[in-house]
Amino acid sequence: MDGGEGRPQPHLAALVLARGGSKGIPLKNIKLLAGVPLIGWVLRAAIDAGVFHSIWVSTDHDEIEKVAKQFGAQVHRRSPEVSQDSSTSLEAITEFLNHHREVDIVGNIQATSPCLHPSDLIKVADMIQKEGFDSVFSVVRRHQFRWSEVKKGENKMTEPQNLNPAKRYRRQDWPGELYENGSFYFAKRHLIEKGYLQGGKMAYYEMRAEHSVDIDIDIDWPIAEQRVLSFGYFGKEPLKEVKLLVCSIDGCLTNGRIYVTEDHKEMVSYDYRDIVGIDLLKKRGIQVRLISDRDCSKTLSAMQLGCVAKVSVTNKLQVLKDWQEDMGLSWKEVAYLGNEESDVECLKQAGMSAVPADACAAAQKAAGYICKSRGGCGAVREFAEHIFLLLEKVNSARKQLEEISSAGKEMGRNENSRKGNKELMEKE
Repeated sequence: MDGGEGRPQPHLAALVLARGGSKGIPLKNIKLLAGVPLIGWVLRAAIDAGVFHSIWVSTDHDEIEKVAKQFGAQVHRRSPEVSQDSSTSLEAITEFLNHHREVDIVGNIQATSPCLHPSDLIKVADMIQKEGFDSVFSVVRRHQFRWSEVKKGENKMTEPQNLNPAKRYRRQDWPGELYENGSFYFAKRHLIEKGYLQGGKMAYYEMRAEHSVDIDIDIDWPIAEQRVLSFGYFGKEPLKEVKLLVCSIDGCLTNGRIYVTEDHKEMVSYDYRDIVGIDLLKKRGIQVRLISDRDCSKTLSAMQLGCVAKVSVTNKLQVLKDWQEDMGLSWKEVAYLGNEESDVECLKQAGMSAVPADACAAAQKAAGYICKSRGGCGAVREFAEHIFLLLEKVNSARKQLEEISSAGKEMGRNENSRKGNKELMEKE
């Protein structure tokens, strides 16, 4: 990154503070949110923004370190002194700067803001690097009337803080107020070393309300998952409709256990919810195909799923490529559910990928979604529901584009009509 005229840009580092201890939600920072560790959402946005010279996670916990590295971040092991319940963000950031003298600007991104988008970070980086601000922080606009607090036992009345009750605003007539939403705080080194995250030449950055999600208590989790699925950032490539789901049989459709009877017959168990999930996928026009390392043709015949299957496979990726090419699909239209090391390359290649909760570590690292359900215990149904939610997002985006296009065409027709009327009047 160049600052112009041969000058190197000041080193801008993204820093996510992720302490292991959390009174509200144990290991909240790596708890799965819509199939992705919470911290993964902001790391994905920071990496794809492309404006940071380095991206760091400051933590005191081994599991958080492991997840951070899986998502491509570097790790700063913070000291016990700044890992206490009473420790402040400023203390942790100052310690980080003391160990990394190359850093000139810190973009402190909160792990608990999973709807953050790269576009926001790009604009803020410009404000710091090109417009010369010393600190920039995120805000959101709210339309909420405030009243003074009356504590129990006090002999007084509440008073309006930002309204006249006799002339209440309609929402559309009131611009609202700006509140910090905690998504990020960018500040230059000299400011932080003086003990400030906000100061100097200071500015706010207003985020869209739907992107302002902050997870503080467990009850927010289900709400946040729905918000993330609707407004979260899923990567650089636009989502497409899934048309093919390939599912590994052993460990995904089944729990991986094989029971052998006295007469040497094999038996496996499966969850009826997964069969329903396969039927729902088919009804939505999504083909479901099955794949296995071993010969389980008799088991498949007994299950009567009506799916194309390939067994005794030595190269799953080649089979997946053959199916993708035969159907004329892009990789974005292919989903894959696997659980073993033999599935890793398929998980990386597919546009949408998932693993059951008990998948091996290599498969979990390669997957885009980690199910809460174990293999053979509803993982297929859960992934199907996840696909349906993302399809709603695709359809919503398509509808918005169609509305914009329709509005543009209507404006064009109106403009042509005005021109035609004008020409007619001039002729007359």
